[in-house]
Amino acid sequence: MEAMRERTPESQEMMMPTPRKEHEWLQRLVGEWTIEGEASMGPDQPMAGFSGTESVRSIGGIWIEAEARVESPDGAVGTNILTLGFDTWRARFVGSFISSMMTYMWSYDGELDPSGRALNLNTEGPTMAPEGNMARFREVIEFVSDDHRTWTSWTQADDGSWQQVMRSDYRRRK
Repeated sequence: MEAMRERTPESQEMMMPTPRKEHEWLQRLVGEWTIEGEASMGPDQPMAGFSGTESVRSIGGIWIEAEARVESPDGAVGTNILTLGFDTWRARFVGSFISSMMTYMWSYDGELDPSGRALNLNTEGPTMAPEGNMARFREVIEFVSDDHRTWTSWTQADDGSWQQVMRSDYRRRK
């Protein structure tokens, strides 16, 4: 029982983490945002526009939780929840994404680009193709300025090339 009470520096960091520069990067996302974007609705389909709002809050200065409400041109409304953090044990950004418009839960793993402006996230998920195959995806959150960021999503085709399937502009509400 005594061994269970002993705290090592590693276990103490796990229980009482000190925010690092990666956590500080995530805190830039905190706030209220408007969203304008377009996404592919399937193979050989034109991009369709959507708009919405997003509220991002900090969880202890370590994680962020973003809740978005988006509306597509056909009037469909969805709620999306994104979580992101930096796992100090793995030295990687991690996260998840769920939406009221799908049943798949996306899991992210990523890193900042060398410029420090963009977070590159890797994931795997269902394609929009009728046969519902799984594919690799690359999501990029990039700060254009403190009040403007983008989210761009690519999927990897069977031939290994990357095809953009979504782009959104987020602007901080004043």
